[in-house]
Amino acid sequence: MNKKLFFEAMMKFFLGVLITGLLIFIPAGSLDYPNGRLLMAILFIPMFIAGIILIVKNPKLLKERLDFKEKQSDQKWVVVLSGVMFLLGFIAAGLDYRYNWSKIPNSAVIISSALFLLGYALYGEVLRENAYLSRTIKVEEGQKVIDTGLYGIVRHPMYAASVLMFLSIPLILGSFVSFFIFLPYPILIAKRIKNEEMVLEKNLEGYMEYKKKVRYKLIPFVW
Repeated sequence: MNKKLFFEAMMKFFLGVLITGLLIFIPAGSLDYPNGRLLMAILFIPMFIAGIILIVKNPKLLKERLDFKEKQSDQKWVVVLSGVMFLLGFIAAGLDYRYNWSKIPNSAVIISSALFLLGYALYGEVLRENAYLSRTIKVEEGQKVIDTGLYGIVRHPMYAASVLMFLSIPLILGSFVSFFIFLPYPILIAKRIKNEEMVLEKNLEGYMEYKKKVRYKLIPFVW
């Protein structure tokens, strides 16, 4: 086991837990925020398990997933706006709980939790299928087009999973206010996909043929 990579992964994981917890529970004014505890559990427990699996079976992919530094200048503002949106969304959910601005039925919370976990499962399948799945937009030496599995349905299954997950988050937190803050997320993803496909068309052999084979970018039969 790569001890340096393990230490880096654990540090980023616990930092993520800490920051997310602070963003949710400080605005809520209490740790007794059931929806907040629910989100923390279904967000970070699968993430921890996936991280352990990757460090044992595919440390190279884990290293790629830990690289947050976007090298494409056109994407930097997308990353910044996404960060601001998540920051405001989590804070709004905590304030919503504290001041009781909105009320989401428990059934909607349960369904949203199930959809979130479905998104996690899809995300895990994408990680299994694509060994070149970086957080940043780039083409690596020896990279090949993948056109089977989920990639045979849509060209960007990772983004499809992320949209499903992140639009579920505010509903899991029980906040309509937060949901409206998260709502522009698919627009940011669409912008990211546009730039990513330009890079892939230019640098990844066979990608133009793949686009003809798989027509839909994110949602089957829609877009």
